[in-house]
Amino acid sequence: MDYLYLVLELCGGLGAFLIGMNMMSDSMSRLAHGRLKSMLNKTANNRIAGVGIGAAVTMIIQSSSATTVMVVGLVNAGIMTLFQATAVIMGANIGTTITAWIASLGSLDVSVFLLVLAVVGVFMTMFAKSEKVKVVGNVLAGLGLIFVGLSVMSDSMDPDLHPEIMEVIRNALSVVKNPFLLLLIGIVATGIIQSSSAVTSIVVVLAMSGVLIGGTGDGVYYVIIGSNIGTCVTALLSSIGASTNARRAAVIHLLFNCFGAVIFTAFLLCWQPFGTTFSATVLEKIFPATASGPNYQFQIALFHTLFNVTCTCLFLPFAKGFVKLANILVREKKGAAAPASGILGDLDERLMRQPSVALGHLCQEAGKMITYSVGTLTEAFEAFVKKDPSVKQDVQERNARLSDANRAAVEYLVKLSASSLVMEEEKIISSMHYVLNDIVRIGELADNVTKYTDHYQNDGLVFSSEFLSMTQEMFDKIKKLYAASLAAFSGRDFAKLKEVDAIEDEIDDYRRTLVNRHIKRLNEGKCQPASASVFINLVGNLERAADHLTYIAHSIE
Repeated sequence: MDYLYLVLELCGGLGAFLIGMNMMSDSMSRLAHGRLKSMLNKTANNRIAGVGIGAAVTMIIQSSSATTVMVVGLVNAGIMTLFQATAVIMGANIGTTITAWIASLGSLDVSVFLLVLAVVGVFMTMFAKSEKVKVVGNVLAGLGLIFVGLSVMSDSMDPDLHPEIMEVIRNALSVVKNPFLLLLIGIVATGIIQSSSAVTSIVVVLAMSGVLIGGTGDGVYYVIIGSNIGTCVTALLSSIGASTNARRAAVIHLLFNCFGAVIFTAFLLCWQPFGTTFSATVLEKIFPATASGPNYQFQIALFHTLFNVTCTCLFLPFAKGFVKLANILVREKKGAAAPASGILGDLDERLMRQPSVALGHLCQEAGKMITYSVGTLTEAFEAFVKKDPSVKQDVQERNARLSDANRAAVEYLVKLSASSLVMEEEKIISSMHYVLNDIVRIGELADNVTKYTDHYQNDGLVFSSEFLSMTQEMFDKIKKLYAASLAAFSGRDFAKLKEVDAIEDEIDDYRRTLVNRHIKRLNEGKCQPASASVFINLVGNLERAADHLTYIAHSIE
């Protein structure tokens, strides 16, 4: 019964720890929702920037697995290149080492005060009116829960409370001295839990309880190295069914960690007293021994950091080599299927782990839809000027593809709505539904223009050169409006809205001028009465297209 009680207590503490990690991760992501997207967009081809951004993002979301899965999604969506992904993945491995440091703080005298953060955070969430304050409260509550979990796990392994059980555990773990078996334990444990943070925390708690894995304590380093390999399982699983490049990104993560594990394992095997020597010469100067013995938990945290920083320094210059090796290992499938719509890239659900990144990607894809719909309208208008009805079928096919893309985008928005969102993200999702409708309406207006071309051709209508010239000028302004609206929408550039409104006013004036002149020509008998309907509807549809482009631009407000 004592063993069962200890296991249940340990599992309860681990559960509280993981809930706290998830709560803090989610809340910190919400606080930095806009910054995550902008940070990832700044990776460019700078390796050092990529490493720094990967580390920063992972420290914010408290999970290298989540960062790597997000990177796989960005590569799958075509937002990030494999070269950029390689640097970010290396940085993510550095960022995840903060978990061991947080867990190690549980051994300090101040840890009891950190437990109070859970209560402070809960009260902030309950009574604060500001959403931002509530999110900060969730961060504090999550951090407090982390230390609650650590405290419960530490109590469950307290030698004074459970002397007989801890003696059995200590003897069992001290017997396991085979480095390759310890590596396997780290790999399997992390692969099952899918969290290197959880495995590292358990190892740290064991160290705080005086349990030395492998007898001398050096064995724990092999477990840590193994956990780095095991954490690749999440990314590998997430890449199933993704594009070839996305699977290559997951393989790069595995290669990086495996190569690092080989080098450090060989180093530890060649220098077996590494733990005690390193502790005596360096670590004890930073973390002096206490009355209860050396602070092994800090040694573990420092080794974890040292391992990942060293591997990054060693392998970063060979980032392109990792990309080439991944290209060799993961071959391009012949005849790979393109997205069903032919317009959108892959709206990858992996990105939904970070709603701001997913929304940024969807806005980018919506920009492609805007360009496509305006292209359809341009084709229809030019066919009208040329009196060419043959493009009607092509316009209809383009609108069918646009409809498919719209359906996929709406489904993505609906799924994204179920995520934990901040108010700004909810507003963007709401406005995106209207934007997608405006895009489809522009395509439908293009279809209307092809019908006017049919009347133009079949009814033998005649339009003056002045009319055709002015409508062309009006359409040129629509194309100018499209460029300004797309810049405002894609870049969320509020300064562009004045330009958008000015061009839209010019288009309205053009429509009124054209209609007034046409009526004047009708009264003078210079135009056919039969052409009036086509004329007025054509310029009216062009103005409506301009209205929809203006609505798209103003959706950012």
